[in-house]
Amino acid sequence: MGSVLGVGVSGPLVGHVEGFAAALNARGYTVSSTRNQLLVLASLSRWLVAERVLLDELDEERVEAFVQFRRDRGYTRWISLRGVAPLVSYLRSMAVVPEPVVLPPQGEIELLLADYRDYLVSERGLVTSTVGSYERFARLFLTDRRERVGGLALADLTGAEVVGFVQREAPAHSVGVAKLLVTALRSLLRFLHVEGRITGPLAMVVPPVAGWRGGALPRALAPEVVAALVASCDRRRHTGRRDHAMLLLLVRLGLRAAEVAALQLDDIDWRAGELVVRGKQRHRDRLPLPADVGASLAGYLRRGRPQVQHRAVFIQVKAPYAPAAASTVQGVVAAACHRAGVALVGTHRLRHTAATQLLAAGASLPEIAQVLRHREIATTAIYAKVDHARLVTLAKPWPGGRP
Repeated sequence: MGSVLGVGVSGPLVGHVEGFAAALNARGYTVSSTRNQLLVLASLSRWLVAERVLLDELDEERVEAFVQFRRDRGYTRWISLRGVAPLVSYLRSMAVVPEPVVLPPQGEIELLLADYRDYLVSERGLVTSTVGSYERFARLFLTDRRERVGGLALADLTGAEVVGFVQREAPAHSVGVAKLLVTALRSLLRFLHVEGRITGPLAMVVPPVAGWRGGALPRALAPEVVAALVASCDRRRHTGRRDHAMLLLLVRLGLRAAEVAALQLDDIDWRAGELVVRGKQRHRDRLPLPADVGASLAGYLRRGRPQVQHRAVFIQVKAPYAPAAASTVQGVVAAACHRAGVALVGTHRLRHTAATQLLAAGASLPEIAQVLRHREIATTAIYAKVDHARLVTLAKPWPGGRP
């Protein structure tokens, strides 16, 4: 029998107790969390003996059976696949249990979508969330096509059928979602044409969705709200230092949530006072690093960031330590809103706020476009509508009114 942290283990996993504990410690688990995971290991080892299951037979189906066993016995913790994932992942890394079986896509649509996903990632450089959205609408189009003609038969696809699909589907969605639908459909049709699965460039026949571009005003936050969000971070704590740096990147440089999460240690040039932003479609842009943002980043890196091998700047605050995701950044903003007692806003509101603050400070639209990394100046032009002082000089007097 092996024993670590007071947890006695017998059975086939006794030889992995110390190694698993060391692996958890290296990933930042606390002593209490490590002990809890060792209790799961001890439970699994006993279950393997009782069920007469060998280690090399512990496949996904048997892992699920073990989790169900814990539920049936009345356990209230570590009763899901996610709960036992650290242990199972460790055993797989040690090559003592089989790797999960990855089944190839089944069916014509799934095979086609698998190729389309590869195209979006490798050729277009799209992020995971965008790939997921495009795939969802692609599946909708392909399923509709199969149901209407009894199969895909993409070689026979016509422009009229594409237009008909948009006319049927677009009214069921909001303007924003309908625009995403037609964008995704154009992307799919370009892929199908490049792959030779359709005979003509049908992407050009996809009709646009009615909606005045730039019709809505950018909604920036008031300066006092921004100050409250930033001040809500307790910079005496590791989490507060991280959140403070994230918020400044969002509101001072207008970074997107995914760009904040993608920031790497090597992207910061401290001597030049610049950082590299990993933007959409694998674009790399250099931006000046404001002094306050740099100071906040340095404070986090020195006294807040866990000592891990990852090169990402921002790391999860709880073990297992891993690079922060875009959803983490969004959660940071939501938590700051809660602490500051203000209405919930998204990360893109902070991007609008950064642009509006630059405009108020006298920056030109091309300068704002450079900071926001817009590829077209027309995208930035929407911010001209919030510059009321300059718009007044352009307004003509109403006929018959005072000059």
